[in-house]
Amino acid sequence: MAVDYSQLPLGKQTAYSSHYDPSLLVAVPRQAARDFWPIEKALPFIGEDYWTGYEVSWLDNNGKPQAGCILLDYSAQTPNLVESKSLKLYLNSFNQTKLADHTALIQNITSDVSGITNGSVNVSFCNAQGDSRLQIQPWADHCIDDSNVAIAEYNITTALLSCHPSAIIEKTLVSHLLRSNCPVTGQPDWASVRIVYRGTAIDEDNLLRYLCSYRLHQGFHEQCIERIFCDIWTQCQPEQLSVEGRFTRRGGLDINPFRTSHGTLKPTRARQWRQ
Repeated sequence: MAVDYSQLPLGKQTAYSSHYDPSLLVAVPRQAARDFWPIEKALPFIGEDYWTGYEVSWLDNNGKPQAGCILLDYSAQTPNLVESKSLKLYLNSFNQTKLADHTALIQNITSDVSGITNGSVNVSFCNAQGDSRLQIQPWADHCIDDSNVAIAEYNITTALLSCHPSAIIEKTLVSHLLRSNCPVTGQPDWASVRIVYRGTAIDEDNLLRYLCSYRLHQGFHEQCIERIFCDIWTQCQPEQLSVEGRFTRRGGLDINPFRTSHGTLKPTRARQWRQ
């Protein structure tokens, strides 16, 4: 299904508002971009989208600038996601806005983003002086990137995925080679991916080839992680599966989608070294 993104602020010259303006937020319907999954079948995943906003500032009641970061989370089951540039513009609209404290900031963001996603949103504040939640914690799981494989496909090729006949195993695989492209601006998006599964052994060389086949694909971060999940779920048929993507920041924001077949599988929420 073709999706019209022509009305999004991405890729357009934009006047920045420095005073609070919730009208800047733009919703993107999720369903329109899930055409890789049969509409008559329930999606095989649940999950969350985890955002980090590194460039957040406002004025206190004395006019003194305040600064920090926010953590913003909402369910993958919300009807809409927030378009990233619109969130950037919205957060910048607080720059010359007086607020009593960061609690007032969080209350505004929670209310406004909930209205756009049409679902519950969790927002928390990180002081600019430091917060343990923003520490870099590299994944120590098995990385498949050092495999000496030839890569020939740079557009999504689901057929590359395969499994080896084996007993049921539990394994965690990591790659830092995912690249996709913004469907509006064409700018590259870079990510680390963590795949946790229980099932027959996934061919790791072919998994790497598959992940590299996103290199010329155009899709939002959330859509790419959902497609990776669904392709592995369909082609390899694991008993359990989770896929976590940690994307590098753009415009002071990073987006980190997590999709899972079972609620017992949890995201690491670990900031990677490129973030």
